[in-house]
Amino acid sequence: MLKPYGLQDKMYAMTEIGLSQSWKCHIGPEFEQKYMQDLRKFLLLRKQSGAQVFPPGAKIFNALNTTAFEDVKVVIIGQDPYHGPGQAHGLSFSVPPGAAIPPSLRNIYKELQSDIGFEVPGHGYLKPWAESGVLLLNAVLTVEHRSAGAHQGKGWESFTDRVIEVLNVETENLVFMLWGAYAQRKGQFLDSAKHCVLKAPHPSPLSAHRGFLGCQHFSRANAYLTSKNREPIDWQLPM
Repeated sequence: MLKPYGLQDKMYAMTEIGLSQSWKCHIGPEFEQKYMQDLRKFLLLRKQSGAQVFPPGAKIFNALNTTAFEDVKVVIIGQDPYHGPGQAHGLSFSVPPGAAIPPSLRNIYKELQSDIGFEVPGHGYLKPWAESGVLLLNAVLTVEHRSAGAHQGKGWESFTDRVIEVLNVETENLVFMLWGAYAQRKGQFLDSAKHCVLKAPHPSPLSAHRGFLGCQHFSRANAYLTSKNREPIDWQLPM
């Protein structure tokens, strides 16, 4: 029998509690679906077994809570959260202040530098992007300590597919950045007549040299937004 956790773990109950109102209107019913109920049980059992689940419960829906539905301009799709201590905080590719900058993010910074003259900061904290309309969405929203992909195939993919579907259908003039085969498969149904869909290899050191470096996605995104009379993203981060 599942035993309730304390308030610090309430997000693992997998209800829409803690989800911003702007997103509840569009995806709230997903929490009643069987796959989400199964996911809730799985997460609670993993926590009861002593597994270290990242990010902390209150940060699971951080991407959605930081970037309101109506404010989304750009969507960057990651795969699953970082699995080291103190790294994952619910925003794809981002790490909290004080954490080392991951290799893929270093390559993102390298591309920004060559594309728009970005000044590379000494941190990997991307929350200012999220607050400016960049939805930093992982396909899978939880992971376990030192176990990459541990929560793949448990239901998160269906939930985030629904997030992307709602954005695709109910909005227009968004920029979707699909880096790597995984993100491109996840975004294969996007309507390129309504949105700007940018594709490139993943920024991982294993693949960045195959076309991510030089893709100019950041300047292309802003050119598209400007052409649609939308405010461009200020990609420069605080130093």
